[in-house]
Amino acid sequence: MSHQNSGNLLSTNQLTPPLIEDDLTLEDKSRIAIGTTLRPGQKGTLALLKSYGEQLICVRYRYDKARGKRYKTVELIIEEQEWLPCEVIQRERYALIRIGIGETELRERVKTAGGHWSTEERAWVLPHRKVLELGLEGHIAPNGLV
Repeated sequence: MSHQNSGNLLSTNQLTPPLIEDDLTLEDKSRIAIGTTLRPGQKGTLALLKSYGEQLICVRYRYDKARGKRYKTVELIIEEQEWLPCEVIQRERYALIRIGIGETELRERVKTAGGHWSTEERAWVLPHRKVLELGLEGHIAPNGLV
C-alpha cells in the first residue's frame, strides 16, 4: 500500500523508522544537534499547539550536518499519574576525630567502627553517625564535619 507522494509524504517503501535516541550511535548523536527549543505559544509552535493542546511540552529543531537535514520534533505528555517524590538521601557526612596518643582503647574502637587515619588532616576519619553511636562528639576536631 502506497501513500500519495505529494509534498512531504513518502511511500511506505521509503519510510524509515523514527530516530530513537537509544538506538543512535555516538556518531549519530554527535551529528544530530539540537538547535532551538521552543515552548508552546512561541512562533513556530502554534499549529502544533492546536493539534496537541496541553500535551505539547516543546518543539525542537535538530540539525544533521552530515545529511544537511533539519528535523522538527515535538515532546509530548502521553501519560499522567500520581507520583510522590522519594525522600532525598543526603550523602553521608564524616567527622575528623582527635584521639590522644595514650588513648589506645578509644583508637581501637574507632578502627573497629570503620575509622581510618588521614595523614593530610592528621586526624581519624569516621562516619558522623558512628561518632554519635560511640558517643565521641567531644572528640570531633574544630571544623571537623566534612
